Amino acid sequence: MPEISVILPTFERAQMLRASAQSVLDQSFRDLELIIVDDGSTEDIAAAAAGLDDPRVVYIRREQNGGAAAARNTGLGHARGRFIAFQDSDDLWLPGKLEQHLELLRHLPESVGVVTGVKILYGRDQKHRYGDGLVALAPDPAGRLKPEEDQVRRFLVSNRLSLQNALFRRTAYPGTSWFDPRAKANNDWEFAARLAQKTTIHEDSQPVVVAFVSGDSISTRPRKKALGLLRILKNNRSVFRRYPDAAAANYLQLARLLGRAGHRRLALRFIGGAVLLHPRLVTQAIGPLRKLMKAPQAVPLRQRPAARSGALRLAPIEPAVKRQA
Repeated sequence: MPEISVILPTFERAQMLRASAQSVLDQSFRDLELIIVDDGSTEDIAAAAAGLDDPRVVYIRREQNGGAAAARNTGLGHARGRFIAFQDSDDLWLPGKLEQHLELLRHLPESVGVVTGVKILYGRDQKHRYGDGLVALAPDPAGRLKPEEDQVRRFLVSNRLSLQNALFRRTAYPGTSWFDPRAKANNDWEFAARLAQKTTIHEDSQPVVVAFVSGDSISTRPRKKALGLLRILKNNRSVFRRYPDAAAANYLQLARLLGRAGHRRLALRFIGGAVLLHPRLVTQAIGPLRKLMKAPQAVPLRQRPAARSGALRLAPIEPAVKRQA
């Protein structure tokens, strides 16, 4: 039985798969299995996996495309290792990633279920400007997690965990459905917000992954980011009752994203909800409110064909926490 199970979901990326998979197979730590989950591709991912010519590779095909979250859950259902790692089909691991993180976990208390590191991003800088020749570290080392801080609160308002950067104890989170398939963006953050309620996360400062980004990636699309943030709010509703300031901050962020996507009326409702939850945030709401008043109104989300399917329906959350004086 392998010590580490590495799960790599892919969809229509046969040409890119080889490099990302090889960066896993070339790790200095060798006792692993690489589970390639083909998420309903029309390309011949099976041939690409077979071409790796390594007995540690396990190929699994999903007949219907369900997205990266669903594919990762499928991989978890087949994983045999005591530790779990995730790779993406367009990222590259540095050669010592697994060895470095496994050594850290073995010397940390059992209460620490996850070790995460830093990703080198080509195509973006630290100010989130995109273009050739720009480089950034993600997450920004300046905001590194502190052992003594309230990690639940921290992950409710921001994310420090990129799946490709991390190594998990298998026991860090229960079951094999770790990820929410309805979170089309912010999938890492949505999971991390729930994970921080189950275990302690240790953040290391060493880079372990290389990635390439562009200005049209999912993480830069305001509507998809809004849907992902909504899943975070819904899936952690009971926890947000303890942190009304965190809930209000997310309402304001959701309003900004909706405003950028042109959904002015819905954005205004979330600004109002933020002020009700935490009135001291009213000064922070002024900026988003001014921008919204100048933004064009888009077609309501519920009138779009994709929204009527239910999977992408976006409706405001009624305040679920007590008012903060």
